[in-house]
Amino acid sequence: MRFISESSEERIPCYRVLDDDGQPFPDSSFVKVSEGVAIKMYNDMVTLQTMDTIFYEAQRQGRISFYLTTSGEEAINIASAAAIKNDDFVVPQYREPGVLLWRGFSMQEFANQCFGNKADYGKGRQMPIHYGSNKHNYFTVSSTIATQLPHAVGAAYALKMDRKDACAVTYFGDGGTSEGDFHAALNFSAVTEAPVIFICRNNGWAISTPISDQFRSDGAVVKGRAYGVRSIRVDGNDALAIYSAVHAAREMAIGEGRPILIEALTYRVGHHTTSDDSTKYRPVDEIEWWRTTQDPVTRFRKWIESNGWWNGDIESELRSSVRKQVILVSLTISKYGLLQLQH
Repeated sequence: MRFISESSEERIPCYRVLDDDGQPFPDSSFVKVSEGVAIKMYNDMVTLQTMDTIFYEAQRQGRISFYLTTSGEEAINIASAAAIKNDDFVVPQYREPGVLLWRGFSMQEFANQCFGNKADYGKGRQMPIHYGSNKHNYFTVSSTIATQLPHAVGAAYALKMDRKDACAVTYFGDGGTSEGDFHAALNFSAVTEAPVIFICRNNGWAISTPISDQFRSDGAVVKGRAYGVRSIRVDGNDALAIYSAVHAAREMAIGEGRPILIEALTYRVGHHTTSDDSTKYRPVDEIEWWRTTQDPVTRFRKWIESNGWWNGDIESELRSSVRKQVILVSLTISKYGLLQLQH
């Protein structure tokens, strides 16, 4: 008589490409990224970072009712978006506006939704940051945790039945793995062999609940094997690692007709939402360590700089331009209620 051990002695390794200084590890294997794609990735990461800062401040000023940021998770947003195609269905949680940004959702459209004016595609019936766009194959955000996962499997199965060269990509946090919908979705996807990519943003906290109080398993990656889903653990603050893993996952999902689970290890630097104060349950020095030493945007900038694709002058110009654009859009809408800006 032999029982299967509740856990292995060694943790599942984490796939990384760039070290903390933005330099590739020796003999690291990754999908090559062109200069054009790399520059757009960095531009969008900076834009996302800036948009979060301005809209967060707008909420604190009473201009909008609610907001949450992607601080610390910009690489997961942008790099995963860069690795998939526009025909792929995206079924988000609520911390993936970068995917929409990559696909061409304008700053005006983001502002319309957050301010709930009549140009908002949801006609002001959703909370701020609950984006959705038929044009960009981006399902509307739902606040309820993990309900999007079975929906993504159904969408992927429909793509398979229609013989489309596309997959569904869905996002969720580590807290989502504690919901029954997560387990149902993984089993559903494995049985139907649906081309769906599950991307778990394991940032260590389900609002104020740490992962140590959520599960005793080796993170989320091992849960895939239990349901017959091919899985990988990736450094979520490494844009090249995320890009490479999602790129490979898409090829397997569509080419082999199978679901893939990606666990991206990261850290939520900001508060969970504007309704939260994370310093009540997390040490301030822990937050600052992640903010200053593990910032995915800084790490990726160091890599493009080392390739000769970026410099300080371009950096200053980009950040100044993006900040002016976001402030102009938000102030114009909140003060005058204008629906379009004239350029």
